[in-house]
Amino acid sequence: MSLPSVNLPDAAHLQLAVCDYPEHVPQDRWKDYARQQKALGLSYVRIAEFAWALMEPTEGQYEWAWLDQAIADIAAAGLKVVLCTPTATPPAWLTRTYPETMPYDHEGRLREFGSRRHYDFASPVYREHSRRITRAMAERYGAHPAVAGWQTDNEFGCHDTARSWGGASAAAFPGWLQARYGDVQALNEAWGNAFWSMDYQSWDQIRPPNLLITDVNPSHLLDFYRFASDTVKSFQEEQVAILRELSPGRFVTHNFMIFESGFDHYEVAKGLDFVSWDNYPTGMLEHFSGWGSDDIKTRYARTGHPDFISFQHDLYRGLLHRPIWVMEQQCGQVNWAPYNPLPADGAVQLWTAQAWAHGTDVVSYFRWRAATMAQEVMHSGLLRHEETPDRGFAEVQALDLNQFPSGAVTAKVALLHDYESLWLYDVQKHAASLSYWAQTVSYYAALRGLGQDVDIVHPDSDLSGYAVIVAPALTLMTPERAAHLEEAAAHARVVFGPRSAYRTVSGRTPEDGQPGVLAGLLGSKLLNFDSLRPGLSVRVEGPDHAVDVTTWAESYRLNPAARNGAEAVYSYSDGPQQGQAAVVRHGNVTVIGAHSEELIRTVLAGELKAAGLKAELLPEGVRLSRRAGKTLVQNWNQAEVTYAGQKLAPVSFVVKND
Repeated sequence: MSLPSVNLPDAAHLQLAVCDYPEHVPQDRWKDYARQQKALGLSYVRIAEFAWALMEPTEGQYEWAWLDQAIADIAAAGLKVVLCTPTATPPAWLTRTYPETMPYDHEGRLREFGSRRHYDFASPVYREHSRRITRAMAERYGAHPAVAGWQTDNEFGCHDTARSWGGASAAAFPGWLQARYGDVQALNEAWGNAFWSMDYQSWDQIRPPNLLITDVNPSHLLDFYRFASDTVKSFQEEQVAILRELSPGRFVTHNFMIFESGFDHYEVAKGLDFVSWDNYPTGMLEHFSGWGSDDIKTRYARTGHPDFISFQHDLYRGLLHRPIWVMEQQCGQVNWAPYNPLPADGAVQLWTAQAWAHGTDVVSYFRWRAATMAQEVMHSGLLRHEETPDRGFAEVQALDLNQFPSGAVTAKVALLHDYESLWLYDVQKHAASLSYWAQTVSYYAALRGLGQDVDIVHPDSDLSGYAVIVAPALTLMTPERAAHLEEAAAHARVVFGPRSAYRTVSGRTPEDGQPGVLAGLLGSKLLNFDSLRPGLSVRVEGPDHAVDVTTWAESYRLNPAARNGAEAVYSYSDGPQQGQAAVVRHGNVTVIGAHSEELIRTVLAGELKAAGLKAELLPEGVRLSRRAGKTLVQNWNQAEVTYAGQKLAPVSFVVKND
């Protein structure tokens, strides 16, 4: 896709920023804060994402003086402003005057005013107000010399808000379906509505798939998720168009979320200049389930797990294949996780260095001063409540930014990921302890533990530059995608995980069995799958190696006519699938049917070596990342570690020349 030509941030090395809220403190503090921020080495200040009620206290009556002054004070200190559209927090007058703008939760309940993200993306009335406040801001500040760029809204999907299950979304969904299918009988066929007598005779009979007696039809849910995602995309497109018109030469970005699944980020990111995301390592660790034991969560409680964090960096860098920003970087304890420990000494510096190494050009810390009001009083900032520097401030102050040069991340390994596969996988997990994210992160963590840099990319993107391509959970398959992957396998080693090509584009399964159109590439077909409850395991055996498998195990029937001679690399040695293939290799293509971290790591190590890449099993908590001719050696352990003959201090990093 061709992106607009704009004045993107350009610097010789990593730059730093902060999220600030001048509206939260007396105005006599603003100039001092800006001077302190400049002295700390910051370059940008992000403001105003939650300030709609102050900009427009009543409908059509704007109050700009405070924001004019805040921007002037920031500019006077030599800092640039990232200005946000405030649509994540519609004011009370809007929601009370226009209640049709409000969203509904999965249980069909109206979601009330008093927090944030309380709007329905599909509401025509809310769309009108979103465009109006965006235009008003852009007309006033779009050409301001201190405004470097814009952030649209804030954290699409946060608090499960990408989808509204009633109101405006429920009214718009049938029309979206009619545009997609044309004829209601075509929809019935695509969804398999003959099952359980679910056929529709007209579009107005169709509702969002919630509040059902029992299981939802996966095809119905898939299309509702697609509809919701398209609605988020079009909502953002309206704001971006206004900002392009009235603020030329300024960048436009959006701050995405950790493991957010409510919309297709590849689609929503189109039209942005670069992607940004919000990085909260300790809180993310507590919230992530399905991968990593409680022991791992305890081990990394004060740093977050290195692979959870780097996964997000690589995912968001891959949306547009451009450097990214971390728009909100944790700099102390958070307030929203089940447990909120203080970060270890050195963690803020380590997170900053890791962000740079995975393609980040600007790290923006959240927030400047800890909030003294409302929901976030227990969340840290660079300053404490009484304005003294907190622990994170000291770590930022001690950073040497010259050791983090700008440049490209060059990876020879690609991990394929798409949101439609995610939605289909998780609607029928079939194993309570497994999910799309858990399976995908397992493969990613194995690659990172083997010393690899990884690009996370869409399966339909250009794959020509990679030596190894890994598709952990590519559930949705089309003939076009299968042909694309076959082309990739002509020049690269390709590895698939369980449940590959289990669904067609409509959400149904292939009529000729799994993996459908991918069968020729894999040289095999699915026989059975075994969902293993906790405590139940089976064993697989391969060349000089046996592994216990938990959670998931599927078996394959080899195609004797496969042109590259399919072979069973591992087979089940016990259980109902005894003697059947668990891992199949067909030329350059391998499929792993058993969910085991040890098995995944072993097979991937062999594929990396076969592709001519160095596969080094790193010590626990040690990670390598490469950018711009430098290698970042990271120690995430809270104890000293010796790696490659060098002692690494606890929670620390070293930058080396390649």
